[in-house]
Amino acid sequence: MIAENIEQVQRRIREACFRCGRNPDDVMLVAVTKTFPSDAVREALKAGVHDFGENYVQELNEKRNEVAEPNLRWHFIGHLQTNKVKYIAEYVHLVHSVDNVRVAEELSKRAGRANRDIDILIEVHTTDEATKYGVQPEQAIDLVKAVAAYPRVRVQGLMTMGPFSDDPNDSRPSFKLVADLRRQIERENIPGVSIRHLSMGMTHDFEVAIEEGATIVRIGTAIFGERKYAG
Repeated sequence: MIAENIEQVQRRIREACFRCGRNPDDVMLVAVTKTFPSDAVREALKAGVHDFGENYVQELNEKRNEVAEPNLRWHFIGHLQTNKVKYIAEYVHLVHSVDNVRVAEELSKRAGRANRDIDILIEVHTTDEATKYGVQPEQAIDLVKAVAAYPRVRVQGLMTMGPFSDDPNDSRPSFKLVADLRRQIERENIPGVSIRHLSMGMTHDFEVAIEEGATIVRIGTAIFGERKYAG
């Protein structure tokens, strides 16, 4: 079932790209495995997915220890606290959710200790929902400049989440805003900054995100099914 779902998602990615004249190879699928077991990761790996996203550090570490595959890349997509950075700094492929200098500073310190560079995205808050994290759009460029000053941390783009809605088009203003921010940051020519990625779009709105320029889509439910939470 997971393999079939991945095939369907990839087909929808291709179709969305064709509609807006983009190359499907320019869109990365990150399978979000939050709450799903390690067997689901293995099944998705067999189906050709190599990038996996987790929201919580403890769950990410557990799955990383259980699924030891050299071609698997772990993305951290949830809110990252400074005291949790040390647990993922040695191996994380991409952190999607940096929204303050304290986390960037800690990532820089831990990356130095691990003798590696850590790629990050700046999370931008683009809705009026208080439950979502991210820097305010008008402060995003200043944050990018501040974060870029830290060694071993490489700003690779921006991330956002659209509003909770049944209508995918309700997310379009959020995605347009971040795409415009990308162009503004590129014009700044900030040393060490490459805004090559826009991480935006989930199961309910990823096709709209692709139409607005997403290079990374974060898909969980459409691949693994509805999540079952304890409680």
